[in-house]
Amino acid sequence: MNPERAMVIVAHPDDAEFLAGGTVALWAQNNTAVTYVIVTNGDKGTDDPNLTSEELAVIREDEQRRAAQRLGVAQVLFLGYPDSMLQPTLQVRRDLVRVIRQHRPSIVVTFDPTNRFIMDNYLNHPDHRAAGDAALDAVFPGARDRLTFPELFAEGFAPHKVQEVWLGATREPNHWVDIEPVLQDKIEALHIHHSQLDQFPLEQVIPAMARMGAQGSDYTYAEAFRRLVLI
Repeated sequence: MNPERAMVIVAHPDDAEFLAGGTVALWAQNNTAVTYVIVTNGDKGTDDPNLTSEELAVIREDEQRRAAQRLGVAQVLFLGYPDSMLQPTLQVRRDLVRVIRQHRPSIVVTFDPTNRFIMDNYLNHPDHRAAGDAALDAVFPGARDRLTFPELFAEGFAPHKVQEVWLGATREPNHWVDIEPVLQDKIEALHIHHSQLDQFPLEQVIPAMARMGAQGSDYTYAEAFRRLVLI
C-alpha cells in the first residue's frame, strides 16, 4: 500500500523513526510524499548539564531533518510546543488541522493515545499520548468539516478527509508492515539522533522490537499498527 501522500504526527524528534521508520522508508522508496509533523521541540531530553533547552532544541531539529532525509521524507514541520508539557488543547488541534488541510494526506500515522504502557518496562510518554489524541481529533472532525475552525477556511485551507489512520505503539494491532528490507535504514536513521541515542544499542534493540512487532503476522521483522479505515 503506497499512498500518494502520508503524514506522520509525533511528539518529539526521533519518535517518527521509532514508530514507523521502516514503513516511511518503504513508502518513500515507492514515491509517497511523506510529511513529518513534530509537535514539540524536544528541549528537555538530555542529561548534559552544559546544554540549555534552547541549544538542545536546535540540535534535535537538525538531527530530525537529517534522519528524515536519510529515509526519503519529503518535508519536516516543527510546531514548537515545549517538550514534556504537551496537552491536546484546541490550539494544538487547530495547528494540526491546518497542516492536514494544507498537505492533504490520505494516511495519517500517529501514536495510539489509549496505550499508557509500552511493553513491561516503558511508561508511554505523556507527550506521545497527547500528540495522538490531538492528531485524532484533528483528523476527525477538525480537518473534515468546513465550519470547524472557520478561520482556517477563511485563510484558504479547504476541508480535507483523511482516508486512513494508522496507530503505532498499540496493544491492538490489525495491520503489519514487513520492514525486513529496510531494517538497516531504520537503524541508520535513528543513529543520526546523537543527542538521544549514542549510548543506545540500536543494532540489538531495533531488531528485537521489530521481531516483537511481527507477532501475529507472517513476517520476521515488522512495524505493527492499528489501522482505521474511515467512513
